[in-house]
Amino acid sequence: MKCVTVYVKGIEAGVLARFRHGGYEFRYAREYRQSTRPSVAFSIPKRKAVHRSQVLFPFFYGLLAEGAQKRMQCRTMRIDENDHFTRLAETCREGAIGAVYVRPR
Repeated sequence: MKCVTVYVKGIEAGVLARFRHGGYEFRYAREYRQSTRPSVAFSIPKRKAVHRSQVLFPFFYGLLAEGAQKRMQCRTMRIDENDHFTRLAETCREGAIGAVYVRPR
């Protein structure tokens, strides 16, 4: 299992994990879930239960570069273009455009 911590505006919101069998799960941090802050994404509402998916959640996939930028990142960082989770972990760290970013655990 590989995990990244998800942050929203610098505050830890939860953990995104990828399992060996290929499934994904997102779990909100208790403090974030109980706060009045908005959910990470409309498609991932705040709740105690774990969100599960067989593919990388569309919101997180949407943070990834496409086209020439994707090819350049994958070539430079030696990442398989189809390994979306590793691309997310390596390219969507602090400093990414928008309020949400991730850091490897």
